[in-house]
Amino acid sequence: MLSLRRGRVTAILEEHDGRVRLEVDGAPCVAYPHLTGPVEVGDDVVVNVQARELALGSGGFDVLHVNLTRGLDLGAADRAHVMKLPYTPVQFARRHVEEDLDLPESLEGMPVVACSLHSQVAPACAALRGVRVAYVQLEGGALPVELSDSLRELRGQGLLETRIGSGACFGGDVDCVNVYSALAAARALGADVTICAIGPGVVGTGTGLGHGGMAAAVAIAAAHALGGRPVLAVRVSEGDPRERHRGVSHHSEAVLSLSGDMAVVASEADASGWREACAGLTLSHMGRGAEDDPAFFAAAYAAGVRARSLLG
Repeated sequence: MLSLRRGRVTAILEEHDGRVRLEVDGAPCVAYPHLTGPVEVGDDVVVNVQARELALGSGGFDVLHVNLTRGLDLGAADRAHVMKLPYTPVQFARRHVEEDLDLPESLEGMPVVACSLHSQVAPACAALRGVRVAYVQLEGGALPVELSDSLRELRGQGLLETRIGSGACFGGDVDCVNVYSALAAARALGADVTICAIGPGVVGTGTGLGHGGMAAAVAIAAAHALGGRPVLAVRVSEGDPRERHRGVSHHSEAVLSLSGDMAVVASEADASGWREACAGLTLSHMGRGAEDDPAFFAAAYAAGVRARSLLG
């Protein structure tokens, strides 16, 4: 069931092209104007409050569901007819790149870094400075590509060129029907390396297979099947209080158990110089920064180094 509340916009805190941070009756909220239209102080709105009421860590804000003041007569995007989130109360049409671009049948050896967490993307990109990098967002965390501040920062520093939403994910520079076509689109758009990851946040149940990090296994299988060279960004931690995530996380163990020898795993030697390469980037994982859990960021950086070594 949806937990919806009616309220009034009391503040606009931050605006970007595809995402607005605001307050509704003083409570934090996020809006996606491409879906719900523009939003202004004083607007009468309906927000989804369920994640905040459940006190979910990465969902500590409401999501604008409908703007009653200026969002009731919105049309579909130009030439869009393929639905995202079809047959749900929030279905909407997006133009998909498969409709406009001839996709290659092979990745021709393109390295593909498979991440199980969004916080691994920044250090992996830092290892690929000067290389044309595409990002593919996978299901398993947040679905809107625009939610990520990290992607915005990476693009601003020239470390990321193209953002692609795959499957139910949306709001990339282009969107694709699935991860296979998303990888092919990245290649067609000129990427030298593609990084795949879930969006911010992660679905977790504490079980071996029931978590969003399994998206990395899907990316590895797709890259391998299409003639790419998959590299797994291993989730490693020295600071996580949960035993199942200390050392090599059970998330990475599950991905490796299903991927066999399809994916390359970076060595610790590949991580040298990660601090210097990541200087100026916002590194954060579960509220921990580079000084709190250096092993996590070093391992993700090493995956980028390994991918770079596979070029050419």
